[in-house]
Amino acid sequence: MDPQADLPEAGLQKSILVVEDDKEIRDLLSHYLVKEGFAAIPAPDGEVALAKARKDKPDLVLLDILLPKADGLEVLRAIRSSPGIEGTPVVMLTAKGSETDRVVGLELGADDYITKPFSPREVVARIKAVFRRSRPADREAEVAPLAYRDLRMDVARHEVRVHGKPVPLTTKEFRILQALLSSSGRVLSREAILRKAWGEDTHVTDRTVDVHIAKLRQKIPLLAQAIETVKDVGYKLREG
Repeated sequence: MDPQADLPEAGLQKSILVVEDDKEIRDLLSHYLVKEGFAAIPAPDGEVALAKARKDKPDLVLLDILLPKADGLEVLRAIRSSPGIEGTPVVMLTAKGSETDRVVGLELGADDYITKPFSPREVVARIKAVFRRSRPADREAEVAPLAYRDLRMDVARHEVRVHGKPVPLTTKEFRILQALLSSSGRVLSREAILRKAWGEDTHVTDRTVDVHIAKLRQKIPLLAQAIETVKDVGYKLREG
């Protein structure tokens, strides 16, 4: 089976870049995705994956970690630093027990991870969940810009600026910051932050929140002390 034969010529079909070096797994995943109404773009290695991501700008990248030429973490890092595709949702495929890879992937901005072995149906379900969580809600366009000291967030434009300069954030970092800005002075539990950033049907853990908070503090120094850790509970943003 050639997954490319199933690609649509045009339309509103969401495209999935399927990055997997095992041809049987790649074809199987592509087949199930096409059956569910997606367009599948196959890639056998990291170099091809990154080239196709930049050229085709898929709606989501399904990315194995163990790849030839450039591994999945390298590809993820490159995607997150490439203008035009830096906000693309990425779901990582990881080997059983590779907790370090999962943590690093989340630190780099992965939206979810699936542990091998998996069923194609589970992969499709998790991809749909990521789309539900990352789909811009119509109501967000009506949200007034948020501000904290010298930080400005334009929710409708999905932009964050500090001292007037843009700060690139992943979708999850943006949503966590939005939740903190909207609840300034109030404590948000890790569970509440997970729901706001990942939605109800998330498979990531509380540890993921800590990783993303650390990245926010690193990217926006004024938040280093402004975001307070509330032991055994969660986080809060000091009132500005």
